[in-house]
Amino acid sequence: MQDVQSQPDGRNIPLQKVGVKNIKYPIVVLDKVNKTQATTATVDLYANLPHHFKGTHMSRFIEVFHDHSKNVKMENFIHMLHSIRSVLDAEQAYGRIAFPYFIEKKAPVSGQASMMQYHCTYEGTAGPVDHEFYVGIEVPVLTLCPCSKEISDRGAHNQRSMVKVLLKMGSFFWIEEIITLIENSASCGLFTLLKREDEKWVTEHSYDNPTFVEDLVREVTVKIEGLNKFPWFSVEAENMESIHLHDAYAYVERGVK
Repeated sequence: MQDVQSQPDGRNIPLQKVGVKNIKYPIVVLDKVNKTQATTATVDLYANLPHHFKGTHMSRFIEVFHDHSKNVKMENFIHMLHSIRSVLDAEQAYGRIAFPYFIEKKAPVSGQASMMQYHCTYEGTAGPVDHEFYVGIEVPVLTLCPCSKEISDRGAHNQRSMVKVLLKMGSFFWIEEIITLIENSASCGLFTLLKREDEKWVTEHSYDNPTFVEDLVREVTVKIEGLNKFPWFSVEAENMESIHLHDAYAYVERGVK
């Protein structure tokens, strides 16, 4: 059959990225407690296209990803991108997968177990000489306003907050390690299941640990730097404010990207 994609193109315009986007696919990732975890990813895969080719072979992206989908370890992600480069005869390959990651978490007093969901991403690029790989992790937490606590005679306002970190891969680490680090930097972590005694504990614990959005970002930064594992990382936090019609936000990045 005729290979239309490989026909020449005379417009002399190379494309930096061409590929497939928003693929929904089952994958298997590493899990610290259970060794592996099955989840479902949204996948974007691209490669560069030289000016003299009319198009790329879209099916080959899926073929390569399918071969790697049952073992999407951090270190294997770059191997997958190099495979894409090879089968498409491309200089650069790019990939991003987003997936929910589940951890069983026990309530602080009753010990009742339930599953918590965290949103994670793997993204990277691979070229003929070097490559880059990043892990993104989103963690919902609780923050209680220090100012509200200071000026109020009764109670203080709090809100759900979302912390997002993007970590440039250095040495190996566990997703669970970063999630715990972030939750310990907030006024309190969140739980899917709480009994009354747990709710009392969460309310009092957050009241004893007031945290501005600025505090949250700085504390996460200090803890991540203390791991000494990442050549570059960013931290951002957004408070979904409970008494304002806006959100509070802070961002920092450290190291060399």
